[in-house]
Amino acid sequence: MAISPAKIVVHENWDSYRIRNDIALIKLATPVTFSDTIMAACLPDSGEILSDGAPCYVTGWGRLWTGGPIADILQQALLPVVGHSTCTRSDWWGSLVTSNMVCAGGDGELASCNGDSGGPLNCQNRDGTWDVHGVVSFGSSMGCNYPKKPSVFTRVSAYIPWINNVMTRN
Repeated sequence: MAISPAKIVVHENWDSYRIRNDIALIKLATPVTFSDTIMAACLPDSGEILSDGAPCYVTGWGRLWTGGPIADILQQALLPVVGHSTCTRSDWWGSLVTSNMVCAGGDGELASCNGDSGGPLNCQNRDGTWDVHGVVSFGSSMGCNYPKKPSVFTRVSAYIPWINNVMTRN
């Protein structure tokens, strides 16, 4: 199923050089009919911070490995959350990672890869429901599965007020 966008709203403070505010919303031209395979995504509470080691899943259609082919079936990988204090260490991502981002993975085995950008980082709540806690933003230029360079996601909970504002206006 393909639905054209009616409008794309990129965050007004998007900074491609410093990779800040890497988030956008898409208003679809026609409504979506929900089914067993098409459902609404739930969002976390505003300001919610995931705990270190929280099990989350990235999904995407990107490369299967560094320089590898693009996926022809949707891929998923379990990526434990890496705490902000670890992810911002100088031998990890350092000051490139802000509090508006969440890191996951970094074991050198599994990661998001080129082509996964914009895809979700989904984490299960205690009641069994799932929330979209992250949006794939960037990874290491040294390779998709580089040790101490976890996948970096825009932290959705940091943008709930912005999301609500855009939804109200559009």
